[in-house]
Amino acid sequence: MKVLLLKDAKEDDCSQDPYIRELGLYGLEATLIPVLSFEFLSLPSFSEKLSHPEDYGGLIFTSPRAVEAAQLCLEKNNKTEVWERSLKEKWNAKSVYVVGNATASLVSKIGLDTEGETCGNAEKLAEYICSSNEEVKGIF
Repeated sequence: MKVLLLKDAKEDDCSQDPYIRELGLYGLEATLIPVLSFEFLSLPSFSEKLSHPEDYGGLIFTSPRAVEAAQLCLEKNNKTEVWERSLKEKWNAKSVYVVGNATASLVSKIGLDTEGETCGNAEKLAEYICSSNEEVKGIF
């Protein structure tokens, strides 16, 4: 049976999309149709804000793409050295929250310590942030 697989092709170690391989094992012939495109917006603004941790109480990374945006800001604007020298430490002095373990893993690769990764979704993370932060409690 033929099926449409609505995603971009990704190759694994076997040089084949893992979905196509797995579906093929069950007799399904998958055709990939990329239906989404993605573009980062506001990178210059984000980069500027990353340079001023003193203006913020912390960071909340909601997805792996958010971490990718941070990495792009550091690479494109030659901020890697200043990140390693001082900015990373200043951000680590604040709370860095993440939604999910995959996002937490990527955030740790840029040198930040995370919390909230076991919450699993935005609603539970918001509850976690509010319950662990007295300043935030006053806002809500």
